[in-house]
Amino acid sequence: MMTNDLNHVNLIGKVSSLPKIMELENGKRIAKFTLSTKEQYLDADGKTKTRRNWHMLSAWGRWVKVLEELGQVGSELAIEGKLVTRFYQTNGQRKMVSEVEVNDIVIM
Repeated sequence: MMTNDLNHVNLIGKVSSLPKIMELENGKRIAKFTLSTKEQYLDADGKTKTRRNWHMLSAWGRWVKVLEELGQVGSELAIEGKLVTRFYQTNGQRKMVSEVEVNDIVIM
């Protein structure tokens, strides 16, 4: 039987850092920013607690222009994308970073 692997992320949250727009050597532009989400859960005493998470995101193509114009801190967005991981070297140590690569944005 064949299995299909799936890499799909859906987030609804608030922009928590202004998008940083960078232009690569090949002329393509990328926007990097963070999105905060929150979730509620019950602690050991049965009290409702809120946990906030911050997600690193990157967007390409038409989304760069959209984020330049509308990606203000506090803006609520629904994001659809995929999780990507890349490796790099710094000070002789191998580092890893995972972020959500945006495929679609809905401004709430």
